[in-house]
Amino acid sequence: MKIPLLDLSRQYNVVKEEINTSIKNVLNSQCFILGKEVDELERKIAKYCGTDFAIGVASGTDALLLSLKALGIGKGDFVITTPFTFFATAGAIHNAGATPVFIDVKRDTYNINPEGFQELLDSKSFHRQRFSIDNSRIKAIIPIHLYGQMADMDAIMDIAREYGIAVVEDAAQAIGSEYKRKRAGSIGDLGCFSFFPTKNLGGYGDGGMITTRDEMLEGKLRKLRVHGAGKGYYHSMIGYNSRLDTLQAAVLLAKLPHLDDWNNKRERNARYYSKHLKNIKGIETPKVSEERKHIYHQYTIRIKGCRRDELQKYLKEKEIGTKVYYPLPLHLQECFQKLEYRKGDLPISEKATSEVLSLPIFPELTEDEIAYTCDSIKEFFLQ
Repeated sequence: MKIPLLDLSRQYNVVKEEINTSIKNVLNSQCFILGKEVDELERKIAKYCGTDFAIGVASGTDALLLSLKALGIGKGDFVITTPFTFFATAGAIHNAGATPVFIDVKRDTYNINPEGFQELLDSKSFHRQRFSIDNSRIKAIIPIHLYGQMADMDAIMDIAREYGIAVVEDAAQAIGSEYKRKRAGSIGDLGCFSFFPTKNLGGYGDGGMITTRDEMLEGKLRKLRVHGAGKGYYHSMIGYNSRLDTLQAAVLLAKLPHLDDWNNKRERNARYYSKHLKNIKGIETPKVSEERKHIYHQYTIRIKGCRRDELQKYLKEKEIGTKVYYPLPLHLQECFQKLEYRKGDLPISEKATSEVLSLPIFPELTEDEIAYTCDSIKEFFLQ
């Protein structure tokens, strides 16, 4: 049995007619830039997430960058985030002109640890002495809802509000996830989403969305995505070319009505995995609290005893797709050497990079395929 990590062709076969009709309508209209489908998608995403506004942009990375620029963040500022995530978060901070400040994650969820946030502000961490950070220069925190499970937003918001720090939710992997019945992207000042094809709601190319309740930020973002222009060729700020394509919006509109069903099927698959893997010595299955809805962009297990790479090789021989998200934490990446972080600074993130492994979890995965994957994992540990 050959099981890919992700098979988008199965999804396409389910929604083929809707997708093809949506694309054909755009081709007939010949309105490819900020067409009516973009407006409609923005309204529907805002309603889905429980926010007042949603602004379509060219990618999830641009969603982060434009959010920081709308907040006025730039040179001399610091933005807090975690090193255990995709590069775009820290890259956007750097490209906004600010400096990323990395704090560690919680071991059970891999999300940012609010205690580390508080310790940084209280001068109880190594950051203050080594990097000459003062609280007045910390302008934002970007909690990442990693793998589809939201961070501890109550604690983060309480600390951020006390110190006047903006909160930008990196919800690239988390559309539809919930924290205490509030959807990702609806709690912080801004929420950033990616529609990269592999996401739970994926387009047929790059695409992104920013959500907010703040009308002033919404106005800035709409200008920033079109070179800083309001009307015509009059520019009140220097912006970017970062518009969500009408074709991508059309594809996403066709898929959006299916999103909750797809997320629920991912959750069903995750329950099956967890039930059949929980008693295998040497494996930890994902931890989910009752106050959260995990939408399982990834189903990530943890393998103890330095056997992760062996297991991945074994599963590859069994033709089962897996992937390591992520093999090297951002604070130790070559491009951030000038920040002078050291190995051992953020031990939980560093340890996770050698132990995590993501298994196939896409909605169309069959029970037989999951059973085969679980049986193969059991075989490995019984060798």
